[in-house]
Amino acid sequence: MNKPATVNINPEKLQLSKWTAVKPENKEKHFLVTKLIRDDQETVIACILEAVINHREYELDWHLLKDTKAWLSGWC
Repeated sequence: MNKPATVNINPEKLQLSKWTAVKPENKEKHFLVTKLIRDDQETVIACILEAVINHREYELDWHLLKDTKAWLSGWC
């Protein structure tokens, strides 16, 4: 069984980073990380992604951005 390809991400540098959904839904393809969500120890646990096309916001576990079958870094 093949594991999904992953990339290394520094969660502290996610703020304002750009992402492309590999399989866009509702024409939402390009996203910007607008906020980092931290736990009591100030560890990043999630992020808020904002769709560029309509400004909808989604909360996402930042680890999911490592899956290159779902997300690509930058706007492609």
